[in-house]
Amino acid sequence: MSAEEAAAWPPLREELRGIEPYGAPQLDVPVQLNVNENPYGPSPECAADIAAAAGRAAVTLNRYPDREFTALRVALASYLGKDAGAGDVTPEMVWAANGSNEVMLQLLQAFGGPGRTAISFAPTYSMYPEYARDTHTRWVAGRRASDFAIDLDAARDLVARERPSVVLLPSPNNPTGTALPPDAVSALCQAVGDHGIVVVDEAYGEFRREGVPSALELLGTHRNLVVTRTMSKAFAGAGLRLGYLAADPAITAAIRVVRLPYHLSAVTQAVALAALDHAPELLGRVDELRRERDALVDHLRAEGYQVADSDANFVLFGRFADRHAVWQGLLDRGVLIRETGPAGWLRVSVGTAEETAAFRTALSDVQREPIGERA
Repeated sequence: MSAEEAAAWPPLREELRGIEPYGAPQLDVPVQLNVNENPYGPSPECAADIAAAAGRAAVTLNRYPDREFTALRVALASYLGKDAGAGDVTPEMVWAANGSNEVMLQLLQAFGGPGRTAISFAPTYSMYPEYARDTHTRWVAGRRASDFAIDLDAARDLVARERPSVVLLPSPNNPTGTALPPDAVSALCQAVGDHGIVVVDEAYGEFRREGVPSALELLGTHRNLVVTRTMSKAFAGAGLRLGYLAADPAITAAIRVVRLPYHLSAVTQAVALAALDHAPELLGRVDELRRERDALVDHLRAEGYQVADSDANFVLFGRFADRHAVWQGLLDRGVLIRETGPAGWLRVSVGTAEETAAFRTALSDVQREPIGERA
């Protein structure tokens, strides 16, 4: 085999050659604040109920699961209606998949594709262009304002110019933590019209501040609106891998065309239902994490850092002349955060009070060194 032939193996799609797979560093350190997990796991009682539900599902594994996951859709619809004051969210409006990543991919499979365009506004979630790439959807990224808000005039111009089939709007935004006001969502739904869908990604929706509404409240107004959620964050179910959405029933019906057969296992459905039965407990630490987040924002600003307003369970702060050196300095002290977002910024997840204190101490130590100098 020639060197040229060896370099061509395996016969990968050309546009994928040399691309590193997505993923945050997985390192065994004392304080892990890099992937926006809920630091509080389920109680022994909750874990026992989840295990029992999985056990009951296990004796049926010779049969395919309910491909419509009917009971789970009923439970998710009930939860969404209560959480956001969204009114009538019916089971027919709900869809679920293996994490919000698969939900997003299915949306791009159904509504994107060759000859179609997806847009968002940077800085934004780094997986969005990968969903577009994997579905052969053209990707266009507009820019956010300096405060990470969306300039509606510029956004409307981009929609008019590109005529996207899919608009992806994380709210709260990852990595900045900023939420979208309802009028911005409505304006973009109106601008897109019937030639596309507007997806508001509320993966961190339960962490929004008091008085910040959910886009779920707009579902009855805009039939092209899709609101996605996940059990990974506020529900402390990152290992569960259950994402879901609410939308017009015509949209959920369209997704069935591209979903893989029996894509949600019987165990996943059973565990998710058991977790929803314990929603008050699993969500019981959300208020505490909000307070910890707000206190962290205040602390970082008092220390002279630039900090983005956050409605999520993480904080984006900066700016650093050499953010990687700061990241490494924190890691050397046993604290792992995320090197992501605009140049010069870092993102830290909100952990327990003890973890946040460890982060503050480590950052203070790094700050005293030359590498801690800000841009």
